[in-house]
Order: sequence, then structure tokens, then C-alpha cells
Amino acid sequence: METRREGCCTVASRDSSADRAWVSEAIRRVEADANRSADTHLHVFPLPADWDVDLYLKDESVHPTGSLKHRLARSLFLYALVNGWIHEGTTVTEASSGSTAVSEAYFARLLGLPFVAVMPASTSTEKIGLIEFYGGRCQLVEDPATMYDEARRLAQECGGHYLDQFTYAERATDWRGNNNIAESIFEQLSLERHPVPSWVVVGAGTGGTSATLGRFVRYRRHDTRVCVVDPENSAFFEGWATGDPGCTTEGRSRIEGIGRPRVEPSFIASVVDEMISVPDAASIAAARWCSAVTGRMVGGSTGTALWGALRLIAGMRRDGRAGSVVTLLCDGGERYGHTYYDDGWLAAQGLDIAPYLATLEKFAQSGDWHEPSS
Repeated sequence: METRREGCCTVASRDSSADRAWVSEAIRRVEADANRSADTHLHVFPLPADWDVDLYLKDESVHPTGSLKHRLARSLFLYALVNGWIHEGTTVTEASSGSTAVSEAYFARLLGLPFVAVMPASTSTEKIGLIEFYGGRCQLVEDPATMYDEARRLAQECGGHYLDQFTYAERATDWRGNNNIAESIFEQLSLERHPVPSWVVVGAGTGGTSATLGRFVRYRRHDTRVCVVDPENSAFFEGWATGDPGCTTEGRSRIEGIGRPRVEPSFIASVVDEMISVPDAASIAAARWCSAVTGRMVGGSTGTALWGALRLIAGMRRDGRAGSVVTLLCDGGERYGHTYYDDGWLAAQGLDIAPYLATLEKFAQSGDWHEPSS
């Protein structure tokens, strides 16, 4: 920092030309990655045509890092770069249940930056392996509630930057458009028979995706409603239903990528029209059923969202309403070979998916919804 007198004024300045050049190049690399990746596919889920209700899966698993979180990681890095928080050599840290950290490790490697992910010890070995593949380091904690403080501490200790997805997810993405996920969905639906969906169904991990969608549909004056599905042991549903943003739970979500022990700062409750609490066994049953029906192996959070979407479709049919519903294929099921697709793991967790598979099979045959009793 240089301080000097100029007439009656004191001027302080720093020579930032080298840093600005590095930041400019970093942003070019991140934007070039987006340009190469183009957009993700919108798949038609097989339903009888005479139902006059169409279901679409936005396939976020085809991003370079294999999940919806690729979009978030790109936005978080750009947000940090333009705010002057990341510089050449900055160590980047994050608190994550896995998929966000995988994508962030990718972008850190792209920019030549060290990356440390603080994650629950229960995170799948497949995700840990992917983070390490991209050059990141994993620090595991037994209590997920301690992730935030540990990631912040590590960044402070080394003069790095804590990306903090749970705070910045809702503001790092431009909800007006700029090829965000909401704008992409509506553009891809433009030639369909029901181009403005009745519902968009998503889970909440940070709350950033539901915030983007909820703001976008209001901004564009669409009648589309946003439904957020929430797994067991997550605070979002109760916090939304009671209007308590300070709501917490003592358990932990078994559906990686969604569900949190607290209502995260990025969760904007006022743009959510409906919430559905989904049992973990239902999420896993729907993920396996979806994989069998579509031939695309999907993760547990996709199962949670699909369960909610099918439940809404059954209600539309019951009420005689035509339309379309969109949900997300968040990531591939190959990341969960040792958990959701392992019968031994299900037994150890005390999860019986058979009644929920029966609900799905009956729905496919009749369009009626008969949910198992708790």
C-alpha cells in the first residue's frame, strides 16, 4: 500500500495490476469451462400420454463434475473472484457433504489453487475419491454441525478464503437469467405441449436452487409453483412450516446433497410454494425405480425429488388438471454403490424400501397414489 499527498488530499493506492491480470485470466478460464459445457439435457420421463401430464428430468449429471453442484461451484468461484476474495495462490476451503466439494475441487485445479473440503465422516468414499482426484484434500468431521466453523478456521489459519456455499448460494447466481438453471428449463420447454410447468420440484441443500427458481418464475411472471422436498432429519421442512428460520435438528440426513441440520442462510422460504417431507426409504426406492425405468442410474436426492414430483402428478390427475412438472436428475447413482444401491447398507440402516416400491409400481399402472402408512 502506498500513501501520498496530492495537494490538499491524501491518496492511498496499491499496485494491483498483476493481481487484476491473474483474476482476469481466472475468470476467462471459468467462463470458458461454461462455454465448453454448454447446457444439460431435459429428458422426458415415461408416463402414459393420455394422462395429459408430462414429467421432465433436467439431467445435471452430465456436467463435467457429474452433478448439479457444478453450476453452484462455478458461481461461487466467479463471485469470490469479482469480489476480490480469491487471488493467485489463495487456499480455498468449503464445508460440504460431497458433491459441491467435488465441483469446487475441479475449479480450484483449473485455477491452480489449493483446496480443502471439510465434510461429514459419513460422506461416500466415491465422492472423497473424486475430490482427491481433482487435487483436493478432505478433512472429515464426526459432527456435521461443526463443518462450517472448521472450514472457516482453516481459511483464517492460512490466509485463504472460505467459499461458504450455505451463505452465498442464493446471491452468487443471477436469478434474472444469464443461463441459470431456471432460464434453461423454460427455454427447453418452449416447444413442448405444456411449455410453462405447473410445478418445479427440487431438494434443498443450500437453498440456492429453490431461491433461483422461485425468484425467476416471479420475475418472468409465470404461474409455475416451486415445491421443495426435504429428507428425514432435515430442518428445512419444519423451519418452513413453522416460519422459524432458526429451526435445527439433532440428526443427520442420509440423502447426500440435500437436507441440513439447520435452516441455511441461502434458503429463501418466501419463494417456496409447497414443501413435502420424504422418508429416506422412499427417496432410495424412487432412485432405484427411476434407474430401472429410465436406464439412467441416479442418486438419492433425485429419488427424493422424483417422489415429490410423482405425488404432485397424482394430485393433478385426481383434480383433472393437465400440465407439466419438472424436477432434477442431480447426480449419478454410481457415486452411491456402497450405500443406496447396496442391500447390506440398507439393512444396516434399518431401511425397508419394499412398501415404497409398491407405491411407485401401483402409480405407474393406475396413476393413483397410495402412500405407505408411517
